[in-house]
Amino acid sequence: MRAVLKSTDPVVISYAVNVLSQEGIGSVVFDTHASIMDGSMGFLPRRLMVADEDFSRAQALLRDAVPEAMDSGA
Repeated sequence: MRAVLKSTDPVVISYAVNVLSQEGIGSVVFDTHASIMDGSMGFLPRRLMVADEDFSRAQALLRDAVPEAMDSGA
C-alpha cells in the first residue's frame, strides 16, 4: 500500500475516499486516531492509502478532484 494523499482536513479525506470509491478504487485511512496522541489538535495528517497497483490512477483522479490537497500531499 502507498499513501496517495496526506491531510489534516477530515473533509478532504472523506471526499477523496468517495472519489476513489466511485471509480472502484479501494482505500484505507491511516492515522485516524493519531490526534489522540497530540491532544486532539489535528496536527498529525491522516494518510489515505491505496494498493500499489491503483496508486497512479488514484493519484491522477485526486489531482483533478482535490488539487490543493495534492500539492502538499504524499
